[in-house]
Amino acid sequence: MRWLRVVRAELLKLTTTRLLWGFLAALVAIAAINALAIVLGTDMDGSKTFISTAEDQRSLLAFGVNAMLGTGLFGAIAVAREYGHATVVPTFLSTPRRHLAVLAQFTAVMIGGLVLGLFAEALVLGVGAVSLQFTDHAFMLSAGTVVQLLATSMLAGAVGSVLGGGIGAIVRNGGGAVAVTIFVLFIAPQMAPQLIADAAQWMPATLLTGIAGVADGPTLAAALAALLAWAALMSLLAVGTVQRRDVV
Repeated sequence: MRWLRVVRAELLKLTTTRLLWGFLAALVAIAAINALAIVLGTDMDGSKTFISTAEDQRSLLAFGVNAMLGTGLFGAIAVAREYGHATVVPTFLSTPRRHLAVLAQFTAVMIGGLVLGLFAEALVLGVGAVSLQFTDHAFMLSAGTVVQLLATSMLAGAVGSVLGGGIGAIVRNGGGAVAVTIFVLFIAPQMAPQLIADAAQWMPATLLTGIAGVADGPTLAAALAALLAWAALMSLLAVGTVQRRDVV
């Protein structure tokens, strides 16, 4: 299908530029910081109670929320730079139906975000398990919990990249897209509960902590539906915006 060829072309753009590899390098640095925190960190009394139970380790090693923010920035930059450098013009010329071209872009960044999310969680868990061997506490997470955290981070990466990609398509300026993404994914969720009492539990970050089993929240089905709704809404807004305006 022609649309699948457009998706492959968008994936080629992502993998042949330094953006994806830069984010992968940043994840390695974050994992190293986590390792140092496990080995060198202590509580106020000099103990390491923050890794002493399975629940504590789950909370420390759950990377879903961070994966969503990181891949949100990845998606915002990846899409916004297409407009900033006018490389989106050949895409629209080869795929005149703009909504298909935009959805192909979002599919590519979603796949990239999913891979980043999986890599990030796997790296954090692996480094965490190794680092715990240098403490008095063993790795306590069950195989089921590890799978749950990996799946949550993959979901976070996919949703975050689509949210960021939608913002990038709407804003079109790289710096502006990054600023708006940080506001939407980090600042707004902290402000919303002050305006609407029940808003906190439906914010993407809160939904992810519930899915990861780190905190209580809506049911799994409701949380998944809400996260997908966030991504779908941003995609629809972006497609509608791109359809109605000039390319550059």
